[in-house]
Amino acid sequence: MGSSPVERALRQEVALWAERGGLLFKQARHAASLNQKALASVSGTSRTTLSAYEHGRKSPTLETAGRILDAAGFRLVLEAKVEFAVRVTGDGRTFHVPSRLRRLPVTAALGVVRLRGRVHDLADRDQRRAAYTTLVCEGGPQELLDHVDGVLLVELFDELELPPDIRAEWRPLVESARHEVGVIN
Repeated sequence: MGSSPVERALRQEVALWAERGGLLFKQARHAASLNQKALASVSGTSRTTLSAYEHGRKSPTLETAGRILDAAGFRLVLEAKVEFAVRVTGDGRTFHVPSRLRRLPVTAALGVVRLRGRVHDLADRDQRRAAYTTLVCEGGPQELLDHVDGVLLVELFDELELPPDIRAEWRPLVESARHEVGVIN
């Protein structure tokens, strides 16, 4: 007897998560400069089981995943999902607005980024202002996730040169972030 479309979709989703989890284990292991045998040993699992996890053939429990990541020097954490709404300006240009602002690692928040043929040093306030203006007006979801730090954006928002319709769409997000931390303008 064949499986239903729902069952097939569920199996595909489970396989996708197993593959993603395997990639996380492999990245953590490489970042810790450990081979499979060493990580398996310090995390209390076998090398063959760790290999099965890394290749998506097997899925660990959350407890086991946490133990393996901990042994590699990482933590398993819950991070809020960011979704994007596509908006259109009065002149027909599209732009993206996230559902929430997130913090970036310092190296990304203050790193160097190339946007539309220009290089911006995000550690420099003026260059960050120019980069954020470009990103808020033209950036796609991945660019926004990779280069816009929520705290730095909130701090610079009033100084960004934004078209009124784009500013109006982003303002509630920025004001909400300000309100959460008790900053009132």
